[in-house]
Amino acid sequence: MLFFRALRLMVHLFRGMAICAFIFPLIDAAGREGHVRRWSRQLLGICGIQVVVRQGSGVTEPLPPRALIVANHVSWLDIFVVNAMQPCRFVAKSDIRSWPFIGWLCAKTGTIFISRGKASDVRRIFQGLVTSIKAGERVAFFPEGTTAAQGKLLPFHANLFEAAIDAAVPVQPYALRYLDAEGKYHTAADFIGDMTIVGSIAAILSARAMTAELTQLPSIPTTGAHRRELAVIARKVIAEGLGYVPEDLIQSAAPAGTTPAAIPGPQAAPQ
Repeated sequence: MLFFRALRLMVHLFRGMAICAFIFPLIDAAGREGHVRRWSRQLLGICGIQVVVRQGSGVTEPLPPRALIVANHVSWLDIFVVNAMQPCRFVAKSDIRSWPFIGWLCAKTGTIFISRGKASDVRRIFQGLVTSIKAGERVAFFPEGTTAAQGKLLPFHANLFEAAIDAAVPVQPYALRYLDAEGKYHTAADFIGDMTIVGSIAAILSARAMTAELTQLPSIPTTGAHRRELAVIARKVIAEGLGYVPEDLIQSAAPAGTTPAAIPGPQAAPQ
């Protein structure tokens, strides 16, 4: 079973590379987005992952036409879960560029690679992010800067929040979690520590009944805000979206009976 799923995944990766190489140069941005969305959904289907998109409490409007999208970071799967809903240009760590197949695909679909901890790299890509957002492109990044096991939310880096302020757009937060058939965290999704991409793929392909739950949270206005303030608010809103207690962001299991619809709105975030 694992062999055939791995074979299907490999064929799908080659198909994605062919689309990027031969079809993308011939079609417009809307056409490319359509291919990215369909390909991402098919990838998740091959991995046996069902995607559920929800709206959190306090969300009364559709996605802003222009926004800086942020989410907690669990796995390499996160990019494809978001792209299955709405293709974005992601800011990702430069290590991903060297991953076989996946790194090349990410580059061809507009991913912006950054060396973590290098201020010069942040300055290099910053203006490009602002320009992309103003041009109507959806730009997304994971402010934790690295993946964390489910049940834990790392501090948010503030630098790239400045792009939303300069582009005069809101920050659009999402809460992302991977659940098993019993509604508990699915540990096969965690991509942490010394785990390799090959080991992670094998764990995911061997897993059963995984649901990726992506919850849209209320957008955060940026007018008059400071990037550090936005980072703190976004982290608190996402923590609440995941069902974490704000004063204690570490939990060993998903709270029983907690649904995204029950989470507080951003008015609970510190001002």
